[in-house]
Amino acid sequence: MKISRIARIGAVGAVAALALVGCAANEAPAGGSSEEPSESTLSGTLDATGASSQTAAQEAWVAAFQTANPDVTINYEPTGSGTGRENFLAGASNFIGSDRAFNAEEIAAGGFGTCASDAIVEIPVYISPVAVAFNLEGIDSLNLDAATIAGIFAGTITNWNSEAIATLNPDATLPDLAITPVHRSDPSGTQETFANYLSATAPEIWTYEVSDEWPIQGGEAAQGTSGVVQAITSGNGTIGFADASQIGDLGQVHVGVNGEFVAYSAEAASQLVEGAALEEGRTEGDLAFDVDPASAADGAYPIALVSYLIGCEEYEDENVATLVKEYFTYVASAEGQDAAAENAGNAPISDGLREKVNAAIDLIQVG
Repeated sequence: MKISRIARIGAVGAVAALALVGCAANEAPAGGSSEEPSESTLSGTLDATGASSQTAAQEAWVAAFQTANPDVTINYEPTGSGTGRENFLAGASNFIGSDRAFNAEEIAAGGFGTCASDAIVEIPVYISPVAVAFNLEGIDSLNLDAATIAGIFAGTITNWNSEAIATLNPDATLPDLAITPVHRSDPSGTQETFANYLSATAPEIWTYEVSDEWPIQGGEAAQGTSGVVQAITSGNGTIGFADASQIGDLGQVHVGVNGEFVAYSAEAASQLVEGAALEEGRTEGDLAFDVDPASAADGAYPIALVSYLIGCEEYEDENVATLVKEYFTYVASAEGQDAAAENAGNAPISDGLREKVNAAIDLIQVG
């Protein structure tokens, strides 16, 4: 069967759906395979929290992994990246998903309560465009450049029929309607990705420090990816940003890049990330990308989310270490990446990156 998407349900529903996956996937095949799963010796439970952008991908990964390993339960709760990182520091999650890696200062401070040491594994396994989505009756798409997008979210462009928007969309019938920007109320890697885009491409307008927390008052705040999508959907004249896998039928912004306007797609987002380098000064198991939206090549979508699975190099519990290692290995595999792409529409990682990811996963052990 094809794993059902849960992108448009609320946060509580998303958690419940993933919990159901944790139980029901042990009883039914996932990903359309009719083959019986091979006999597995794995057993136990992993509890994880983190990025809500990964919701649809995690649903596919969890269902398929549990089908292959009927005695394993993986509970992934899409709390948002910030809460996930807090839980990892507090020792409350066996692994987490996060839309950004821990930064250098956080790693230097250490104190990862989940781990037996301060050495962590951060692997990029989910690459997806961050869509700028809006709700305007009768309009399915709009062309917006970086300066206009930054002006809208900074509050300097306040009406949909403003000259800045109309000039870029001469064929659109724009309403005389106030713009309501929607942002995340919780710390979010998706939000940080979007803020980094604004800062890199329109620094004269977006003058705020890049952060996973929204820096200004105004607009509408919503909890989690599903909350943002719901706020845009239920409003009129609303605009916001969310993982592209979850925006459904909302209007889509084509983003200006080098004088052209690029629609989001997994392939276009992948182009941006493939041109990025890994951050320097990281350990072998810490694979954090340094993505520069201002350097987007022609045809690349400039707002691309690189989302990570984060675990420990060393765990106290041998079974937890084994389960995390096996789950990470499946997620990074071609099969796992294809399952996520089918369910979430993200871009699978390249074979070259997979080699580095697998080398990082191999570091996971008992402390």
